[in-house]
Amino acid sequence: MMPVSAPEIFEHTLPQHVYPQLGSSLVDMVRSIPGVAKLLTSIDVGVLVPETQRFTVLTSKSFSALVYEAGETQLKLTFEPLAITTFLERLYQRCPVDTPLQQRITEVIERQSRKNNDAKLQGQFTLLSLAAMSPGPRSDAVPLSHEVTLHQPAIQERLCHQIISQLSQGVELSPLLAMVVRETRHLLQADRLLIYQLPPTDLSDTEPHQQVPAQSGSVIHEALASSELRSVLSDQEQLWGIASPESLLKYQQGYTLAIHDVLQHDAVSESLATVLDSIQVRALLVTPILVKSGLWGLCIAHQCLQPRQWHAQEQDLLKRIAAHISIAIHQAALHDQVQQHKKTLDEQVEHRTQELQAALLAAQSSNQAKTDFLATMNHELRTPLTCVIGMSATLLRWSLGPLTDKQRSCLQTIHDSGEHLLELINDILDFSHVQSGKATLNISDFSLTTLIQQLLQVMRDKADAHQVQLKANLKIPPERDRFIADLRRVQQILISLIDNAIKFTPMGGKVKLRVWVETNTVVFQVEDTGIGISPSQLPHLFEKFQQLDASYHRTYEGAGLGLALAQQCVTLHQGWIDVSSEEGQGSIFTVQLPNQSALFQQEVSSQPLSAGRIVLIEGHEEDATLLCDMLTAANYQVIWMVEASAAIDQIRLLQPIAVIVDAQLPAQGCLSLIRRLRELPGTDKTKIIVLTQEGISKDHQRYLSLGADAYLLKSLQPEDLLRKVNVLLKSASVL
Repeated sequence: MMPVSAPEIFEHTLPQHVYPQLGSSLVDMVRSIPGVAKLLTSIDVGVLVPETQRFTVLTSKSFSALVYEAGETQLKLTFEPLAITTFLERLYQRCPVDTPLQQRITEVIERQSRKNNDAKLQGQFTLLSLAAMSPGPRSDAVPLSHEVTLHQPAIQERLCHQIISQLSQGVELSPLLAMVVRETRHLLQADRLLIYQLPPTDLSDTEPHQQVPAQSGSVIHEALASSELRSVLSDQEQLWGIASPESLLKYQQGYTLAIHDVLQHDAVSESLATVLDSIQVRALLVTPILVKSGLWGLCIAHQCLQPRQWHAQEQDLLKRIAAHISIAIHQAALHDQVQQHKKTLDEQVEHRTQELQAALLAAQSSNQAKTDFLATMNHELRTPLTCVIGMSATLLRWSLGPLTDKQRSCLQTIHDSGEHLLELINDILDFSHVQSGKATLNISDFSLTTLIQQLLQVMRDKADAHQVQLKANLKIPPERDRFIADLRRVQQILISLIDNAIKFTPMGGKVKLRVWVETNTVVFQVEDTGIGISPSQLPHLFEKFQQLDASYHRTYEGAGLGLALAQQCVTLHQGWIDVSSEEGQGSIFTVQLPNQSALFQQEVSSQPLSAGRIVLIEGHEEDATLLCDMLTAANYQVIWMVEASAAIDQIRLLQPIAVIVDAQLPAQGCLSLIRRLRELPGTDKTKIIVLTQEGISKDHQRYLSLGADAYLLKSLQPEDLLRKVNVLLKSASVL
């Protein structure tokens, strides 16, 4: 273990086989010592300090002693305070930090006597030890040390409880079983103690007369009394006939086999006796280890050199140890299951997390794809549609020659279809912008009466085309005519509701718009005498891309976004929209919008004065959006134009402080614009800034010679570009 010998320390060297007697004597001394006495044994240490040899130490203020194994054959006994303290301190250092065992060792050290033992107690211990080691008249061949242990049941019970307490601590199974095998062998004073594990086999439903297959297991733990005895750890045989098929059913039912002398036992055949003799077995005790009513293995004690009478209390002791071994094995199996479930759960969580991350990336990619698609739709579809609508309208009004009725009808169809397609595209773009959460209210003050009059002018042509009567009923006092909200969003709401009412009202029907003002709110109500809505279809009314009947697709046009967009716009105003309808009789849509006066006052008070008006002429939407956002954030008022052809009239009207023009405008539009602006009266103070690419620097002087004030590279960082614009607009110097 841990030798404490030193030249100044006196220790007795004794044969190892007297350890049980000396340990028992120290246990008996606890009752004789006045005051508090502390006892600690190697069984108390258990598996917390690996490879600990047997020891027993007793400390008190009047008597202290230590007995421990110093090798395979020697035993040391000492009463020296220094030797006992040194032994305990070394044991403390080998313990896991901050464990109850360290606290217990500390208490044992504190009770250590600092002087020689009391002479009376010293003599009492000597007499107890001599009495324990006195052989007395015996007629059988049982070893002396074994017989002494048998006649001290209190000591045996205490040692058994110590072993069982170690089994219940939930330590790792393999070192725990190794400790139990070692200490149980010491307790039984057997020559060899084994734990033999059988392969998993269900014997619960096997009848006694049935043939049971042979079981080939293995010895997994072994403790030997002497190194001269043969080890059987490497033997993987059928346990030398002990685990025969006939025996397994008995073991399954809790049977314990006790053979006092294999040479004289009737159940031991000559061949089995020969096998047992090869491993020096003369007597053996076998008890089953049952885990959840299944035969897990066997706990086996061997006496090798002579016969042995296995007493009832020894058989009971081995049964109790085996029962607690089975509990420890079951607990270890449950712990492994918990760890496996935890590992599986961790893997499932990790796998699910990876799936969610992949889904998030896919959603982000999808969202980016949608954004790219909408940008393409905005630029690539709306621009040519504007040309189609404009050119068809021009041909209808100012044709270069006479048009036949068929030609005029075709042009009208082209014009109407283009307007319808443009309306659908605008609805999709608006709805996507609102639904993405990027839309905000552009609050302004407007007249409700004027708004309604303009809407009636816009929608009356469509009502007349459908032969539907459109009327309005306004109850708006003059002093409450002014209202604060997002005018464009309010127009979208009313146009969607009126358009929907006209579309689903048959010829000769009526659509009525009612408007009245309540406390800090305005109420719009659109009533029609149309086809109505069934109760089952009402929950789907405001869903996007939704029309309530598949048959409507052939009769009524539209993408099904009007009401969904109207609801989103109402939500932006923190208002509400409701519908009541009767199938075949018509519908009533009611919208209530709160006055946004508080938000309007907040915006007005927080908004700084404009730094000036700038006209931006840029054909690329991405570049234009970036510049508009940047200049608007710098408090400039920006008017964006796509083409230079119509810019002159707008610039003359707007009188901006600067014109920013893209050098890549088609058909030398940039050069022509600069020349015409400088010829225009009243624009001499207007700064002209040309946005150019780095690769066409040969034209830079040409822009300046025509009257441009500066040129800026598009490759500049936004902050640098804004800084240069600010410098130009606040000074007369050229960049």
